[in-house]
Amino acid sequence: MKKAIIVGGGITGLATAWLLREKAKKAGMELEIALLEKEERVGGKIRSIKADGYLCEWGPNGFLDNKPQTLDLCRDLQADSQLLRSNDNARKRFIYSEGFLHQLPENGPSFFKSKLISWPGKLRLALEPTPFIAKAPDGVDETLAAFGRRRLGDEALRKLIAPMVSGIFAGDPETMSLQSCFPRIAELEREYGGLVMAMVKLAKKKKQELAEGKAVASAAGPGGILTSFRDGLQTLTEIIRGQLGCEVLSVGEEVVRIRKGSSVPYRVETTSRELDADVVVLATPAYATGQMLEGLDSAMTGILGQIPYATMSVVCLGYEQDKISHDLNGFGYLIPKGEGMNILGTLWDSSIFENRAPQGRVLLRSMMGGACFPEYIKLSDEEVQRRVCDNLKTIMGIAAPPDFVRIFRHEKAIPQYTVGHGKRLQALLDAGRNHQGLLLTGNSYRGIGLNDCVAAAVRSSNEVMEHLQKR
Repeated sequence: MKKAIIVGGGITGLATAWLLREKAKKAGMELEIALLEKEERVGGKIRSIKADGYLCEWGPNGFLDNKPQTLDLCRDLQADSQLLRSNDNARKRFIYSEGFLHQLPENGPSFFKSKLISWPGKLRLALEPTPFIAKAPDGVDETLAAFGRRRLGDEALRKLIAPMVSGIFAGDPETMSLQSCFPRIAELEREYGGLVMAMVKLAKKKKQELAEGKAVASAAGPGGILTSFRDGLQTLTEIIRGQLGCEVLSVGEEVVRIRKGSSVPYRVETTSRELDADVVVLATPAYATGQMLEGLDSAMTGILGQIPYATMSVVCLGYEQDKISHDLNGFGYLIPKGEGMNILGTLWDSSIFENRAPQGRVLLRSMMGGACFPEYIKLSDEEVQRRVCDNLKTIMGIAAPPDFVRIFRHEKAIPQYTVGHGKRLQALLDAGRNHQGLLLTGNSYRGIGLNDCVAAAVRSSNEVMEHLQKR
């Protein structure tokens, strides 16, 4: 019987194990699967904590419903009945700038009415589709900041792009790679010459396809709708854990080394035993993967060690609803660097999803740290709470102390796709040709969101099956 070992019990590892088992059954392949997780729980950064009637997300709070692979997985797990879509008002998102919260414009007229961008900034943005804007430099791994300045101008970079980058990656646009973070945007510029021109031509193409019956209109729009589960995102990982069972899953077992086997391709050493495997899938963070591969391929270890991670503190605060006079009808807000605030932004969690706070109370979730403020991870809980509450008072006028506080710290929260990330991935692929049956997967490589992790699991399970069927 062939054997596959998957290391890492986050969503990518869990989904890979489940998908691989289903594919092997369908193909009539006898395959023993072992999923090893060093912690006593599975889920990785996905963790939903219930306390005092509040539901706090330790890490991500949902996924966009515009990627069929994640929805297909939920359906196949029979978890789709528990899905919870965000409230319609969650489409309203804000940027804090110069002492005010500004709603992000949703169309052209609202953009020109908005006070978020000054008139000189708007005029600079209006130049985007014109020939006056320089083209992307050939053969250069452009930073998000360089792209923003070149196509949209300094003000749009500071007030639009930089907050978006901190909100998604907790990253610094001066170091992040456009091609690695947002490959579709880079592709649109190459294909259409600019972002506005791309939107116009794609909208025209979609309209034509709708008229010809080749496409179906979606109420979710191109960006999709943020979706979670009634009892939190951990519902997904717990359902997979339950279906895999102890015959596949082993928790509290840390892998310390991967090496070549004598009679089998690989030998996996854990803190308690040694296991043989035909295939090994490493669904662990890049730094952990590098440590496991040190004895097998020091070059890969060196490359993996070059992928940096941003720190993050997640601060959940609960309040009595009548103590907050500010309108919470929306998703929340992000804060550009340079506004004198300590937080990256705040999500109005109980406005985004129902069932997140007790009746008559609200739950706010603020983010602190990121690549631009790594030192904040060292602050005491008391100082973190003080700074967050001070910022909420300034931005939202909340003077009352919270009656519920939870602080979650992530020393290595989110991988940073900095300039050179694409070359690092290619170097890993080249080195991996010497290790057939060894796969690296997870959010360290080609996308950090839950949808990206599920897509990575689909790819990994397919690659494992292809490899085993050739043996």
